[in-house]
Amino acid sequence: MAKYRVKIEPRENCISDMVCVSICPDVFEMNPDDNKSQITPKYREGGNIAVGIVGEDLLSCVQDAANACPVQIIHVEKVE
Repeated sequence: MAKYRVKIEPRENCISDMVCVSICPDVFEMNPDDNKSQITPKYREGGNIAVGIVGEDLLSCVQDAANACPVQIIHVEKVE
C-alpha cells in the first residue's frame, strides 16, 4: 500500500480555524500550547508534530483538508 507524507509547512502560518481537524480528525489535531494544527501522535514522522505519514486509506481525507486550508500550508506527497 502506498504511503503519503503530510506536512504542515510553514506551521507558524496556521490561523487556527480548525478546518483540517473538522475534515480529517484522524490525522490533524490542535496543539494545546500554541493552538495551531499538528499531526496526531499516531501518524507523526520521527516525533515531528508538523510531519506525518499516512496510508492510502487516509489520502482523500488529508487531500480534502489540504484543499480546504485557507492559508494553504498543508502539503501531501507520495513517499517513494
